[in-house]
Amino acid sequence: MKQPPLTEKINLLYVLFLSVVAALGGFLFGYDTAVISGTISMVTAQYGLSSVMQGWYVSSALVGSIGGVLIAGWVSDRFGRKSAMAISAFFFFLSALGCALAHSMDTLIIYRILGGIGIGMISIISPMYIAEIAFAKIRGSLVSLYQLAITLGFLAAFIVNFQLLDYSLTVLPTGVELYDKVFFTEVWRSMLGMETIPAGIFLIIVFLLPESPRWLHMKGRNSKAIQVLSKIHNSPERGKAQLEEMKLGLAKKDSSNWEFLKKKPALIKAVAIGCAVAILGQFMGVNAVLYYGPTIFEKSGLSGGDALFYQVLVGGVNALTTVLALLIIDRVGRKKLVYYGVSGMIICLLLIAGFFYKGDVWNLPSELLLSFFLGYIFFTAISISAVIFVLLSEMYPTKIRGIAMSISGFALWVGTFLIGQFTPWLLENLTPEGTFLFFATMCLPYMYIIWKLIPETTGKTLEEIEAYWFAKDDLGAAATSREHMSEKMVRHLK
Repeated sequence: MKQPPLTEKINLLYVLFLSVVAALGGFLFGYDTAVISGTISMVTAQYGLSSVMQGWYVSSALVGSIGGVLIAGWVSDRFGRKSAMAISAFFFFLSALGCALAHSMDTLIIYRILGGIGIGMISIISPMYIAEIAFAKIRGSLVSLYQLAITLGFLAAFIVNFQLLDYSLTVLPTGVELYDKVFFTEVWRSMLGMETIPAGIFLIIVFLLPESPRWLHMKGRNSKAIQVLSKIHNSPERGKAQLEEMKLGLAKKDSSNWEFLKKKPALIKAVAIGCAVAILGQFMGVNAVLYYGPTIFEKSGLSGGDALFYQVLVGGVNALTTVLALLIIDRVGRKKLVYYGVSGMIICLLLIAGFFYKGDVWNLPSELLLSFFLGYIFFTAISISAVIFVLLSEMYPTKIRGIAMSISGFALWVGTFLIGQFTPWLLENLTPEGTFLFFATMCLPYMYIIWKLIPETTGKTLEEIEAYWFAKDDLGAAATSREHMSEKMVRHLK
């Protein structure tokens, strides 16, 4: 029997609305992560920071992110995906307001850590929520909306930084002490504080979302899950059928999610693979560029204003390329995007290293360095940045998804913390050319893991992906059984 078209089965506009609202958490993630880049030189000058303390100012939020991912799985499993997103929005709002009004470096660090908790939580929960309300054929594109929102947050932060700096230099102060302090004499405060606006908006509109139907089923609230699924699938019958499919994936009632994970060696392997991909991705340079882009451009001889403008261009290419990745990820496939993109990243990283090595000697223009950076960002945005959150949100079974994504997210943020903390040290001690050669080298093990250890998930339902890992456990158990029987036969023959 001929199947009806996809648009007859799914309420596309409703699913898109849910995905876009959830993805706004990614905007906050991106803004909070990238806004720091425009404030580094000002905060360093005001508080006399060393390279180590400069790294701590940047990476302090990442310490909070590590804490955020550690509690994200528990919070989302205990209180629901929707409530967890609201909690993270509150952390973003509190952090932005506190940073704008901080009276000391220590206070500033504390509020950056609180914002980091929001980053860590939302980095797990938003893509998880989208994956759980999406459907297989366009799940990659919908989850990639989250990555697009992150890049738009990056771009917004770069533009806000550039415009606020220009405002402070071209407009006369008002004479109002607090306003002039925030927007003129210590303009970094307004850069950090502007996040209160999108954080407040997200905190309000997140309550328009329904709870994830998979979470509702996991908590035994099947009637509510059917209501949500029926609206998504435009039919109560299809909603009930989808719920039955979920029940098959959650049929085994283990004592706890941890116990379930420990009993499945293939799932432990899947979590380890996710951790490896998450942490290695941070050592390929993208966050070093996003955090320290203006600092790196200044090392090539640019002024502070020009460096911030270059960073706006980097953010623009990042956002536009993510749109392209969103359109093709479900057509090209996750793994192919990584192969093509990481190959391009390696070439661009080597060119950047070469510029810093011979740029002064050959009198190369700064525009050439910018083109290498833009090429690097293009290949990064179309591959690892677009793929990582999609993979982590879909490669784990529903029963352990919260815990598994928290573990993988923990690895991701440990890597991000290390890059945030040590990039100033690397630039100072390895020199810029040595630093970018290091990033290029780290691309190789990442490519190998994607090639050999991760299945292609494009076009598969979450239940089909679960079956892949469960099948590995079944094969392992069968192999162990055969080996045990062979040993018994040998002993019998003896």
